[in-house]
Amino acid sequence: MQLSRGPVSLALVLLALGGPLTRAQTLSPPEWDAGVKLNEIADSNPDPGVVEIELTATLANVRIAGTTVKAWTYNGSVPGPLIRTKVGDRLIVHFRNELSEATTVHWHGVRVPIEMDGVPGISQAPVTDGGSFTYDFVVKDAGLFWYHPHVMSAAAVGNGLYGALLVEDPADGVGVEDQLTIVLSDIGFDAKGVLEPADSGGSAGTVFGREGAYVMVNGKHNPRLLARAGAPQRWRIVNAAKSRFFQLDLEGQEFTVIGTDGGLQERPIRTPNLLVTAGERVDVIVSPTGAPGSELAVRSMLYNRGYGSVEFRSVEQLMTIAFSAEPALAPRRLPAISRAIVPPTAAGATRVEMVLTLPPVDDKRHSEFRVNGAPFWKAKPFRAALGDAQLWVVKNDTEWDHPFHLHGFFFMPLDDQNQPLRPLAWKDTVNVPMKSTVRLLVTFDERPGTWMFHCHILDHADGGLMGTVHVGPGDPVAHTHHSAH
Repeated sequence: MQLSRGPVSLALVLLALGGPLTRAQTLSPPEWDAGVKLNEIADSNPDPGVVEIELTATLANVRIAGTTVKAWTYNGSVPGPLIRTKVGDRLIVHFRNELSEATTVHWHGVRVPIEMDGVPGISQAPVTDGGSFTYDFVVKDAGLFWYHPHVMSAAAVGNGLYGALLVEDPADGVGVEDQLTIVLSDIGFDAKGVLEPADSGGSAGTVFGREGAYVMVNGKHNPRLLARAGAPQRWRIVNAAKSRFFQLDLEGQEFTVIGTDGGLQERPIRTPNLLVTAGERVDVIVSPTGAPGSELAVRSMLYNRGYGSVEFRSVEQLMTIAFSAEPALAPRRLPAISRAIVPPTAAGATRVEMVLTLPPVDDKRHSEFRVNGAPFWKAKPFRAALGDAQLWVVKNDTEWDHPFHLHGFFFMPLDDQNQPLRPLAWKDTVNVPMKSTVRLLVTFDERPGTWMFHCHILDHADGGLMGTVHVGPGDPVAHTHHSAH
């Protein structure tokens, strides 16, 4: 197994007011997260090693920024309910579709069997209106993951179909009691609450990647989070927007990044800005400071992911942190966390070249994204033998960034000398900036089948920037235009 290379080794020291904390304890005001926290789905199975839930895709009225919107929802909410499990649990999801459109559930970042991956025409048949499907798998890795459809992906996610899956490790030792799962997203609707059409802007909208006018934190527009100044909080963040990037800023205060897509990373790093591209997750500790009774803005700063993403645009306020009247806590030593990751080697790995392009077609009236000269519905699958290590060299020849996502497997990003980037971290989604190249080392060490990869700007994926890799013996599942959507 790719990640089973010995136990995770963690050490943490958290000093408070001159002395060590012997155990994690809450330091935030009562009900500090009441205005922000996600709904959580109930586990119906009494077995402590099994989480069994009911999940339904349905239309429902939700309130966003003072307007009632008839959104596509899981269990009636946007985002869908938080699914909470422990590493090693068996997760059983009884899914029912009450939409008028066929759909599936894809478990983004989770190392599931191919039959559970939720890609129509490749890993399962689409679930039609009134139909059901049971997803049943073991969650092998701690971290924040998420779920969304893989039918009409851009439309469905843009209309509200997404939710977070948190896989906790009770022994991770991070030691920050005050924890919050944050789903960043956006949505577009008119003054009457009618959802923006999925094809708005035509071909130009697809090339840009459509962004909704309303940004949300856990389905709320600029919610309030309570805090005691100086008290650490652990935020696990997922960008579930179909196209938008979020570059987070705490008025210049630092984020301490302790993990990413595949759980905890080798060591923490500190940064004043935190870029989370579509599909990515990040695990951070923040200790926001300010005068008691004051407020602090959490903003998304402008980031150039391609033409139209910064021109005539404004910084977005995502959330307001309201400090309690309690005296600020003195600065404390941040967690010293380490994870033992054996870095893989690119020596002997099979080199696979991928070039992402956007040539004009149809006399320049329309465009389609291509991988190695072909859009998804005309492309041939890549191949990998079971056990193969492959070095994917992904060159972006377009004028747009592309967050590149691989289903079913983690990879490790490399530098231009084919050495792992530090700190070491397992990823399943990585940004490929415009006119640049990234190198990804992946070992297809288990779970044969035909696995998707695609840009997680979902309009780009629907526009052709998608492909498959067939792992193991047998014939790959043929690409079709239907399975691209």
